[in-house]
Amino acid sequence: MFRRIFGRQRQDTGPETPRVNGAPARVPAGVRLYVIGDIHGRIDLLQGLEDLILADIEASPRRLAPYAVYLGDYVDRGFESRRVLDHLIERPLPGFTTVHLLGNHDAWLRDFVVAADAGPSWVRFGGDATLMSYGIKLDMQRPEEERFVEASELLGARIPDSHLDFLHHLEVGFSFGDYFFCHAGVRPEVPLERQIEPDLIWIREPFLRWQGDCGKVVVHGHTVEQEPVVRHNRIGIDTGACWTNVLTCLVLEGD
Repeated sequence: MFRRIFGRQRQDTGPETPRVNGAPARVPAGVRLYVIGDIHGRIDLLQGLEDLILADIEASPRRLAPYAVYLGDYVDRGFESRRVLDHLIERPLPGFTTVHLLGNHDAWLRDFVVAADAGPSWVRFGGDATLMSYGIKLDMQRPEEERFVEASELLGARIPDSHLDFLHHLEVGFSFGDYFFCHAGVRPEVPLERQIEPDLIWIREPFLRWQGDCGKVVVHGHTVEQEPVVRHNRIGIDTGACWTNVLTCLVLEGD
């Protein structure tokens, strides 16, 4: 299925041990990170996963400082994008430090509110589902340019200010311990502090095939795989929730 949809084969090498400077990658002692992959409008999967996260941290025999890191692409494709944003804004996991990262689909939504230019490409990759979640249906009887201008204006009138504030304050990267978190990946051989937004939210190659060091282990989503990919220099956890009903969470503690 994935080969047909995405036109690429899953890498067939097995899991590796994430390493930095030859040693197993670590996060600081006393901390546990829960890293959530691409949600794409699946409020049902998000709520179910968060229930598991809360049960997991509650069952821990040790007191830990929990973090929830969301890798972006909260919207599009699935039919509950508006509810996903409401949930993330209004019901953060209690007691958790929360980090929300920017995905390319979130950037599409953010930009479409103010300019209709990206409409055709955005809708082709699932933006129509997001518009419908705000009660907006494209008028296919109108010329393309007019229909997207109208949709942009309607969205600007209907999207809550809280959603706009959320979208405009998403982070593009987050560094913690020996790990660096972003939506898509990084530009190889460019220091992490010099990475730019377009790469952090859009890149695939040459990042996915890069075998060298990235400075830290990069944890990302964006590229759908049948199961999580664990390499010595990166961990990918986009398992195609909107198609597979599988939303993945990576848990990091110690090494």
